[in-house]
Amino acid sequence: MSGSSSLNRAIATWRQTLGAGSVRLDGDCDVYSQNCIGVTRQVSAAVLPCNETEVAAVVETARAEKLALYPISTGHNWGYGSATPAADNCVVVDLSGMNRILDLDPVLGLVTLEPGVTQQQLRDYLDERDLPFLVPVTGAGPTCSLLGNALERGYGITPHGDHFSAVTALRAVLPSGEIYQSAIAEAGGTGVDGAYKWGVGPYLDGIFTQSSLGIVTQMTIALARVPEKVELFVFELPKDEDLEGAVEAARALRQSLGDGLSAINILNRLRVLSMIEPYPQAEVGVGEAIPASVVDSMARRRRLPHWFGVGALYGTKETVPAMRRRVKRVLGPKAKGLRFFSKTNLGILHRMISLLPGAAGRVLQERLGTLDETLDILLGRPRETALKLAYWKSGRAPSADPENAKSSALDPARDGCGIMWYAPLVPMTASAARNYVDMVNEICPRFGINPLITLTTISERCFDSTVPILFDPAVEQERAQACYRALFEEGKNRGFLPYRMNLQSMELYTAHEGSVFWQTVNKIKHAIDPEQLISPGRYHSVASEADKKNEDLAGKEAAIRD
Repeated sequence: MSGSSSLNRAIATWRQTLGAGSVRLDGDCDVYSQNCIGVTRQVSAAVLPCNETEVAAVVETARAEKLALYPISTGHNWGYGSATPAADNCVVVDLSGMNRILDLDPVLGLVTLEPGVTQQQLRDYLDERDLPFLVPVTGAGPTCSLLGNALERGYGITPHGDHFSAVTALRAVLPSGEIYQSAIAEAGGTGVDGAYKWGVGPYLDGIFTQSSLGIVTQMTIALARVPEKVELFVFELPKDEDLEGAVEAARALRQSLGDGLSAINILNRLRVLSMIEPYPQAEVGVGEAIPASVVDSMARRRRLPHWFGVGALYGTKETVPAMRRRVKRVLGPKAKGLRFFSKTNLGILHRMISLLPGAAGRVLQERLGTLDETLDILLGRPRETALKLAYWKSGRAPSADPENAKSSALDPARDGCGIMWYAPLVPMTASAARNYVDMVNEICPRFGINPLITLTTISERCFDSTVPILFDPAVEQERAQACYRALFEEGKNRGFLPYRMNLQSMELYTAHEGSVFWQTVNKIKHAIDPEQLISPGRYHSVASEADKKNEDLAGKEAAIRD
């Protein structure tokens, strides 16, 4: 760990290089310690570069002074760590000010952008120019970085749902200060580089995902075009045992309809209740999950089934009706209440239901409002629909953004919400889905955690499930982390493992002794970043002082032998 004199020298250099306003110290760094998972980290300072040249300058100074850096895009990966570093005493490199959309090719549908570009910013850019493309939105909300989500290998429910698969090119500053780009770009083919993902030679762009090997400064993403026709469909599974049939139907539809079908989400009733009902605080004991009798009562009041499903069809005026018939034929016999909606007929229903008096009319309007927001997301328009979940158990009212009085954007980290995502991969078979659901329903209540379950088809073979562990960070952080570990360990026994980890749980993977994979990751890390300059502890094992001495001795011995 570097001393304060090194940090002071670096701060002086950065103020001179970036400007005094681009260096934050002391209380101004508190925002980087705010997160939703209850972890505490000491942040040494923060720097806010405005371009790639300034990022390289920050890295060169940090290397000279042996200071660890932790880059963030917007820091809004709620439930995984937000802007908080994976280790203490890092200098946060805040890239949110690098928010330029550098190029958008309207013919090829390729957009090149910087780390600070948000979902909403790209949506506004497309709307202002009347460009027919979808934003690859996520449930994390309008203020989240497109680049950051792609690097985490995030996904959505619009076409090109696997967001890193849509990344065709990137640039990064390496720990050496050098600029990484593909071999084709280096050879002068910058125009065609973004049109072909794989380049030439070993494919290296992927090593910058879920890693600590460099600071990505720009990315080219292939955007999906706005289809001629989009239809949302919803369905209900009245009984818990109806899940198996819906899983088989979802797999069959993904296999037969391909890109014409969005991801299908299957949500248990508790997850749906979290979207439409206040948390029943008065009916839940301290440290307990919501009793089954209370869940039953809430579900009856809202006329909810055990499971609720949603998906969408994308295509032309000719193809969508054919796909609709296919969905009816495959899914219809397995579900109840299968209905299809477009923007037009949702608007008509809104007007009709607005004439209904009383509670029944209000409930139907709420349901239509949720469907309307879901259809917006399916049309590539970011919404805060899913983000409200972070506030459900806490009951906290969202506060205004202190840096922008006009903004009402939700910020669960700022507002003290506790949410930790357990996001395992589940084979898309009826038996695996049931085994997984039984596991979550058994483990979560043991820790006083409500088992909110979503199954999302990320391919024709695999679900990603998301289980939000909601908790009070002030008193329940240890219990929430214990629940996460129990889910991880039992899931590992049953074959369900997360595709993504929060910053305090990465060691559940990386600390596995004898792992050839993580040993290889550590070797690559040591080769590219021997001083562990970038994001120490993030998806790799931090070498101890003894390890470093042994590596140094081995290097010297090898040099002597040579």
